[in-house]
Amino acid sequence: MKTLRNYVHGTVHEADSGFVPLVDPCSEETIAQVSSAGVDFRKALEHARTAGHAALNEMTIGQRAELLGAMAKALHEHRDELIALSLRNTGATRKDAKFDIDGGTFTLSHYKSLGESMGARRFFVDGEGVQLGRSARFSGEHLLLPLSGVAVHINAFNFPVWGFAEKAACAILAGMPVITKPATSTAWVAERCMEIIHEAGALPPGVFSMICGSTGDLLDQLGSQDVLAFTGSASTALKLRSKANMLESNTRVNLEADSLNAAVLAADVEPGSETWGVFVNDVAREISQKTGQKCTAVRRIIVPGERLAEVQDALVERLEAIVTGNPEDASVSMGPLATRQQLDDAIEGVKLLRQDADVVLGTGERIDGVGNPAGKGWFFGPTLLRMRDGAEGKAVQSHEVFGPVSTLIPYDGSAEGAACMGAGGGGSLVTSLYTDDGEFLTRFLVSGGSYQGRLYVGSEKVAPMLPGSGVAMPQVLHGGPGRAGGGEELGGERGLSLYLQRVAVTGDRALIQRAAGLKD
Repeated sequence: MKTLRNYVHGTVHEADSGFVPLVDPCSEETIAQVSSAGVDFRKALEHARTAGHAALNEMTIGQRAELLGAMAKALHEHRDELIALSLRNTGATRKDAKFDIDGGTFTLSHYKSLGESMGARRFFVDGEGVQLGRSARFSGEHLLLPLSGVAVHINAFNFPVWGFAEKAACAILAGMPVITKPATSTAWVAERCMEIIHEAGALPPGVFSMICGSTGDLLDQLGSQDVLAFTGSASTALKLRSKANMLESNTRVNLEADSLNAAVLAADVEPGSETWGVFVNDVAREISQKTGQKCTAVRRIIVPGERLAEVQDALVERLEAIVTGNPEDASVSMGPLATRQQLDDAIEGVKLLRQDADVVLGTGERIDGVGNPAGKGWFFGPTLLRMRDGAEGKAVQSHEVFGPVSTLIPYDGSAEGAACMGAGGGGSLVTSLYTDDGEFLTRFLVSGGSYQGRLYVGSEKVAPMLPGSGVAMPQVLHGGPGRAGGGEELGGERGLSLYLQRVAVTGDRALIQRAAGLKD
């Protein structure tokens, strides 16, 4: 049986006790085991703070960018192997595995290009310099300097590659060493990525470490120069945010938590139009891709009341064509949920949604998967609900079922009504709005734009170029307010700010600019 290893304090550590099993979500067979028993977490932090930080501190921004390029190259060279491993460890289809792996390497490559454009500069600069005296000689610059601690990244199970890559890309380019902790259930894929990067010699010692298993007392040792970035449930996020040592030292914490993302169909969109087609395609994909196990998946479908029946018919037709089963079967288009707990949560979650809504597609229960032995595997088919007339919608607007489940919600057709329904989720990572009416978009933004981390607008003119609302592109922000965690990741250079301290430097303008690399 495969035993996953930890990459810490400059060594490879394999535990000899305290193991947690990793289970194939199709066969339900134990395929690996993981433990961090015996890891010296204090030593791991100190090694990263000293060796890792020293290595990055001596590099220009362009040289750090080269590290990201080496990581992306190493992972891409093992793409086929990682896809095959993902099928077994996560239950993803080949298409969904590629989505994860290619998303990770693309994000690393994007930040490589961003860093290369800054070349030999040592520091990031925030805005233009300002004159402070009678002449420009006495001036001020706002420089952005890397914190001297460690970036600890705790990632979710659904994207074992993309999840660690997007966080690591920003931290390493900013100049902070990383300790990453993948979710246990899908840690084999992440651990193999770390092994590939380690074998390729892509990074200096201490720059990138990995803990597979429990983090022990690691988080209890974080201080004012460290960063914690977490993706996962809101309940776990609250516990992490509330740790006494981090509150006392004002440790920077970035959270990405639950999100009841919405797809909104505007009243101007007619059935059969190109924008209608984009809406139906996007929503069907966002319900089923990665078996609905995406932080950006559509959980609420907000539709004008007079269009509700037509939208329901169109989505049912699309979702009924999805084949749920073992990804090794060529006919399968959606795999199982990743763990038994995810299956149980989905079943209970649909029961909760039924307080407000009726199931119009699916069973709300486990099903047998195509190409898999009967009674085995954590399969759950596409499930569509419709909110009942007169229902308050408390469950629909407060509970996320992390699976291929979404609910149709009617509204009055006005932009204000749509925005009010969208805001009912308490804050989203992404809301997708389908309209060709600029006034509707303006009124929606005015009425409820502040509840969104990202607003994806689907319209006829850009239909051929749209990637889908669920794609977190490195050029733009990924994060959201309220129940979505209140955090921000990616967004080009904005994604580095979590790891940088803004320092106002005042004095001789020429001297400061030479030190900052702004002037020869």
